Amino acid sequence: MESVGRHLILEMWDCEDGLNSVEIVSRALREATEACGATLLEEMIHPFTPQGVTGVAVISESHILIHTWPEHGYAAVDVFTCGKKVTPEDVLPVLRHYFRPGHVQIMEMKRGIVDSRVPARALAR
Repeated sequence: MESVGRHLILEMWDCEDGLNSVEIVSRALREATEACGATLLEEMIHPFTPQGVTGVAVISESHILIHTWPEHGYAAVDVFTCGKKVTPEDVLPVLRHYFRPGHVQIMEMKRGIVDSRVPARALAR
């Protein structure tokens, strides 16, 4: 069965660096976008008080999100890509470089699974 996209969910624990830095989250988003072969459309970064950062890279193939909890040494990352030219798993070396996690858990979901045995209009019901 084909799908319209891949959605990686990364749980990054025991991170040593960058979790409270707008600059680091921004660099990680930009380099991750480039590493996986995506096209950056827009980036938004929001720092929280007293700590934590959320950043999103809107890419033409969907999005890359980073949410950080410095007090827990934790970052939650979503990488959702569409199309065949992008390889979402290629973001991992970039994220490891910037956040230096001790442990990473990766889950993958196929999004928009297309079953050729079922007419498209039947799937909409």
